[in-house]
Amino acid sequence: MLSEIVLVIGGTRSGKSRFAEKLAARSGKNVVYLATAGIHDDEMAQRVKEHRLRRPEAWRTVEETHNLTGVLSTLPPGTVVLIDCITLWMSNLLLDENMPRPGAGGLEKENHITTEAREIVHVARDKNLHLIMVSNEVGCGLVPEYELGRSYRDIAGRVNQLLAELADRVFYIVAGLPLELKSMASGGAQRGV
Repeated sequence: MLSEIVLVIGGTRSGKSRFAEKLAARSGKNVVYLATAGIHDDEMAQRVKEHRLRRPEAWRTVEETHNLTGVLSTLPPGTVVLIDCITLWMSNLLLDENMPRPGAGGLEKENHITTEAREIVHVARDKNLHLIMVSNEVGCGLVPEYELGRSYRDIAGRVNQLLAELADRVFYIVAGLPLELKSMASGGAQRGV
């Protein structure tokens, strides 16, 4: 099986994780589920519990909030990996006090996150992994009131664009229904749209 990079994107509770899990299960192979959520409150603990209960017992779960490329680099070729989710991973990096703060012209943190996102795809391709990434579309809502929220929205939008460009397939999930965007966009791109 050749490597394939898939991005599954959508709004909160749109069904993107369930869809990504179905894609991974269809491979017929054991799956490494790379969970990026840190559990800091009861509400997040409940969300994580729901996700764990849905996963097949045969899947291996690796919890990693920061170093996704480090985990990917240890996996054997041909492994199916589901990262859930890229935007939680970005939040973890954005809120990491050991990294420079974003905003006011300071692009160090955004550059670091973007570089790491690109590296996730490069490592997956180099290792011949079948990678499925779940990410939130955060740009369709209200403009956040605070600078950190606006920075997060902007970084997430740019990283999602980058990952969509690098992915072989991109699915946008709306109300549990998948739209395969890359094939739809390729026709428009060929016509100069």
